[in-house]
Amino acid sequence: MTERRLGGVVVATALPYAEDPGAPAGLAVDHDRYAEHCRWLIDSGCRGVGPNGSLGEYSSLTDAERRAVARTAIEAVGGEGIVVAGVHGVGAHQARHWAELAAEDGADGVLCLPPTMYRANRGEILAHYAAVAAVGLPVMIYNNPLDTKVDLDPDLVAEIAQLDNVVAVKEFSGDVRRVLEIRERAPELEVISGADDVVLESLLMGATGWFAGFPNVFPAESVRLFELATSGRLEQARALYEPLVPAFRWDSRTEFVQAIKLGMELVGRYGGPCRPPRGPLTEEHRERVRADMAHAIAALENEVA
Repeated sequence: MTERRLGGVVVATALPYAEDPGAPAGLAVDHDRYAEHCRWLIDSGCRGVGPNGSLGEYSSLTDAERRAVARTAIEAVGGEGIVVAGVHGVGAHQARHWAELAAEDGADGVLCLPPTMYRANRGEILAHYAAVAAVGLPVMIYNNPLDTKVDLDPDLVAEIAQLDNVVAVKEFSGDVRRVLEIRERAPELEVISGADDVVLESLLMGATGWFAGFPNVFPAESVRLFELATSGRLEQARALYEPLVPAFRWDSRTEFVQAIKLGMELVGRYGGPCRPPRGPLTEEHRERVRADMAHAIAALENEVA
C-alpha cells in the first residue's frame, strides 16, 4: 500500500549535470551522480527525496529528461525512503499527466503547485488539484506565492484539503502564523515547512515535515534538527539552528539553486552548473554564500569537538 503520510525530512533534490555539447544548453543530466546523491540523503537519515521541484530545475528539462529523473530517484531510493515527485504544470492536463507517470513509475506521492505561468482564480485552482488528486497518489499541494503569484491562503487550503488524496501542504509563504491556522481549518492535513529559514519556527508550531533545499548540504544535521524540534528539545534545537540560518536564507532568494549547489561543493559534494535561465552566481554572491557556509560549517565542527 502506498504511504499516505508525506512528513519528515524530504529533500527537494538538486540535479547534477555533466558537460555534453549535444545536450540542451550543453549540459546533460548526470544520472549516476544523481542516484548516488539520492542514496546519500537516505543513508544520512532523510525520510525521502523530491525530484523535479524548482531546485531540481524541472522547467529546464525536456519531457523525457523529467521522467527519467523521477525514475532515477525512485530506483535509487529503492523503497528505503519515499519519493515525492514534482508534477507542476501550466494546466491541469499537464499536471495530471505527470502525476499519472509518477504513479506508473512507483512514486509514493506528488508535489504540485497551482497552475504555473498563469494567475489562476479559485475555481481554476480547485479544478487543477482535483485533476491531480484523481490519479490516486497522495498529493502535497505547494503554496509558493512568490513564484506563482497565487496565494493558497489557509481558507483556500482548507477547501482543497477536502479533495480525496490531498494529504499535505508545503507552505512557503514565510508566514509561520499560517501553520496554526491551517491546522485549525484542516486538522487532517499535514503542514510541511517549505522554507529552510523558518523551519524551526514552523516545526514548533506543529508542522510535521520539512521539504526544502539545504538538507542537500547538511542532511544528517537537518534530520537531527528535525528530531530535536519535534521532540521538544528547544534549547538544543536553537543552538543547532541559529548558526545555520544565514546559509538557510539563501533558500528563499532568487539564486537559491546556484547557492545550494555551491553549498554542496563547500561540504565536499558535487553541485555543478545550472541550465538557463539560471546563470552562475556573481562574485559578490559567491563570497556571501561562502561566508554564510563557513559560519555554518564552523559551528557544526565546534558542536562535534
